[in-house]
Amino acid sequence: MPFDVSLVLKQFPQRPVYYFPTIGSTMTEAVALAASGAPHGTFVIADAQTAGVGRLGREWYSEPETGIYCSVLLKLSLTPATLPIVTLLLGLATAEAIERSVGLACDLRWPNDVLVTGRKVAGILAQLESHSIVAGIGINVNQVALPSDLRSPATSLRAAAGGRYFSREQIVVQLLHSIDSFCATLEAHGPESILRAFTAASSYVLHRRVRYEGSHGPDRGITAGLDENGFLKVKDDSGLIHTVYTGSVRPESSQ
Repeated sequence: MPFDVSLVLKQFPQRPVYYFPTIGSTMTEAVALAASGAPHGTFVIADAQTAGVGRLGREWYSEPETGIYCSVLLKLSLTPATLPIVTLLLGLATAEAIERSVGLACDLRWPNDVLVTGRKVAGILAQLESHSIVAGIGINVNQVALPSDLRSPATSLRAAAGGRYFSREQIVVQLLHSIDSFCATLEAHGPESILRAFTAASSYVLHRRVRYEGSHGPDRGITAGLDENGFLKVKDDSGLIHTVYTGSVRPESSQ
């Protein structure tokens, strides 16, 4: 069933919302809108993407009319060095939206994965464009099956809930409310408020044994919190603390 954008516009009548039945990538459209001076909160959503973009240039699987494929434009008081905090903020907002709208508990895997039952259900990509932050969010909602060759084991909200069908419109409305709320928290209380909230919401930030991409290749260690810019710290087996700037982490038992 096509996305009913009118239900979103009723809740957010002042917000610029752009809906496309099919688009190459909502990120590409949002970047163009940022270049044209679009305001904070501008939202782009599509029922299908033919060239959806994930982190590190990977493709985001975008089955038509089953998932949420969207991008949002943010204008926040942050420096380029603290851009990772926006990814954490959006992870918190996405997890909150899922929990409040469909009742499934989420975990957050640094830096940009939202997990349900230990499997990836959503991902976030944020970048600076034309003095704005353009952030893409993908949520697997009503997919019955997902490709087996995805880099991270994935699921959908429907699969995790035993086959229940969910309203994408309801999730998007809650997602926008949650993004607005966490942006307000960031502006009022600073980056430390987001770092604290992410640490509390994630099983990966502290005391988790993980594999990660170190400066000399794959390495292992125990997570030791976030630094002031939102990067993950990991203590290796010799006791040295490393900061993970790129790549992602996986439980040590993962293959």
